[in-house]
This record gives sequence, C-alpha cells and structure tokens, in this order.
Amino acid sequence: MAKIKRIALIAHDNKKPEIIAWAMKNKEILQKFSLCGTGTTSKRIQEATGLEVKGYLSGPLGGDQQIGALVATGEIDLVVFFCDPLQAQPHDPDVKALLRITNVYDVAIATNVATADLVVASLSKDN
Repeated sequence: MAKIKRIALIAHDNKKPEIIAWAMKNKEILQKFSLCGTGTTSKRIQEATGLEVKGYLSGPLGGDQQIGALVATGEIDLVVFFCDPLQAQPHDPDVKALLRITNVYDVAIATNVATADLVVASLSKDN
C-alpha cells in the first residue's frame, strides 16, 4: 500500500485569502492527502473547505520551525507556503530556515498559486 503524501499549508497574513481560495479550488485533490499547517492558516482552511488540516503553532510562535522539523524527518512531501514578498515579516529568520531545510532535504516548496497548481496536479497523478 502506498504511503499517503503529507502536504504542509502555510501563508503569511496577506496571503491567507489566496491560500484559502486555492485550497477550495483544489479541495477534491487535497482531500486525498494528509494535510497540516501553521496556526491560523490551518484553522481557516479547515473552516472554509471542511478539509481536515492538523494545526501546529502560528508561524511567528514556532510553527514554521515545527513544519521544518517534519521536513527534516521525512514526514512532509510538499510545502505550500504562500509568502508575501512585499511585507516585512518579524519571523523572517524562521521563514528562511524553512526554505533552507526544504532545499537540504529536497522537498518541493510552492510559494505561489502557479507553482502550487503544477505540483499538486503532479502529485494527484500518483494517488
């Protein structure tokens, strides 16, 4: 039996409406995966879509690091992180650490809708 892939969903505050809309559009695909995410993002996606999304801490309170630890232990197959490039983030070192760890462990990370659509479409072919 194939392992169910796990996707982490994260979004900066100004990108939360965008990731919620993306999750709603891709609900049929996403329901085939085990989903997790940082604090408010996971809660808002779950409320809007009905998808089960395991929540971790808020990004600034350590959630980005929790997701990074899951990447490092092989428990995350894809990170969808809608970053806001136009807004300074007080937890920017944590964000950079998460981006770095996905590169270290060769885990795909989608930081915008176009990339997320391509990667999830590709993953859905495997399930």
